[in-house]
Amino acid sequence: MQKEKAYKRIEATDIHFFEGFLSSEQLIQNEDQRREYDHDYTEDLHFLPELVIIPKETGEVSKIAAYCNEHQIPLTVRGAGTGLSGGALAVHGGVILSMHKMNRLIHIDHENFQATVEPGMITQEFQETLAKEGLYYPPDPASRGSCFIGGNLAENSGGPRAVKYGVTKDFVLNLEVVLADGSIIWTGANVLKNATGLNLTQLMIGSEGTLGIITKVVFRLLALPKYDRLLLAPFRKAEDACAIVAKIFHLGITPSALEFMERDALDFAQKYVPGIEVKIEDDIQAHLLIELDGNDPDQINKEAERLYELLESYDCGEILYAEAEAEKERLWKLRRSLGEAVKVNSIYKEEDTVVKRAELPQLLKGVKAIGKEYGFRSVCYGHAGDGNLHVNILKGELSDEFWDNGLQEPIRKIFELCKELGGTISGEHGIGWVQKEFMDVVFSEKEIALQKQIKEVFDPHHILNPGKVFV
Repeated sequence: MQKEKAYKRIEATDIHFFEGFLSSEQLIQNEDQRREYDHDYTEDLHFLPELVIIPKETGEVSKIAAYCNEHQIPLTVRGAGTGLSGGALAVHGGVILSMHKMNRLIHIDHENFQATVEPGMITQEFQETLAKEGLYYPPDPASRGSCFIGGNLAENSGGPRAVKYGVTKDFVLNLEVVLADGSIIWTGANVLKNATGLNLTQLMIGSEGTLGIITKVVFRLLALPKYDRLLLAPFRKAEDACAIVAKIFHLGITPSALEFMERDALDFAQKYVPGIEVKIEDDIQAHLLIELDGNDPDQINKEAERLYELLESYDCGEILYAEAEAEKERLWKLRRSLGEAVKVNSIYKEEDTVVKRAELPQLLKGVKAIGKEYGFRSVCYGHAGDGNLHVNILKGELSDEFWDNGLQEPIRKIFELCKELGGTISGEHGIGWVQKEFMDVVFSEKEIALQKQIKEVFDPHHILNPGKVFV
């Protein structure tokens, strides 16, 4: 049961306690400065925290959590604020715990292909530092240039290369976590195999800051692939671009990325983001961005030839093969810019749907049919290789009344379609604040109750990220 009425408002005595072990720069009390933390990338939501605290090490996090727990002050952990489900918003006020000063790469274990890092490190910086050492951390969400490792852990982020390498959870060996009462634990061990007790590490990943505060993570790493090939394939029918996805895997080819981009998404990106121009013929409805990687260039070339043969059996336009690094970067910039481009074009709601990849054509067809029924336009793109389709519903000419109150019905229908197709309602953006009312689409009352009971064990006063996921 949610304990909203029990939450304490922050007073001078609370500020005085925090001033006892934190510097003035670590405490943000000014309202204008606090407003920088009242929103994320989710729609147009704003919740003002009463106080923002910027810890620099685990011991400080422990003291902050223990005090908030004792006094029942809401404590919401925040990374870079790039989330798309409202997961880091202070919906009940209280404290925002900003992790951006806990941003160190603590250790690289070259012998064992491991790295220990703090949650405030930017994902791309982590990857680029490793790449200089010949090491590879594959998860790369679209916001990798700004998002934090901690946010990736909270949402179990994936990104384009999840299709071959997996998502965040597949690379985590061990976590240092501060619990609601201030206790500090390690959840696992720095080994590749671990059948010792319950898997608390995996329980924490994707829990959106509702069970504990991650302060360190130990990742397993891979050797950096030496070669890659990238191509952009245009399709005259969007459903063909979805249908070919399963066929690619039947060839025995596992791309390192396989991205679907609807025509409107590309048009928006080229309109609002300079330097990514791609010629698109008038009859093209969608594109696939396909990457192959590995350490054997001959093998990659053979796979590329077989891929070309398959693509040519569909109603495709001219396939663009990116050879130079600058061309590859341009195409990836195009893909990673889609979310921002849609946001600039219109007020929108983004639904993070996911189904089995062979069902992707049916999902796309169903989304468009629901849009036609309810009179809204959608722009779709996403990680086709793992069936993860981002559905962006544009406000356009829709009335405020329908946008605020009527849209929930068709969104529920989209999620019900996902469930019918063997999928679920979020692949990598999480549930957070905006999707929790739809949890009953995919979970029974008993299943939701079990999750709430787990929350109760870790956080009996419900101070950690309250109002999210299921409470």
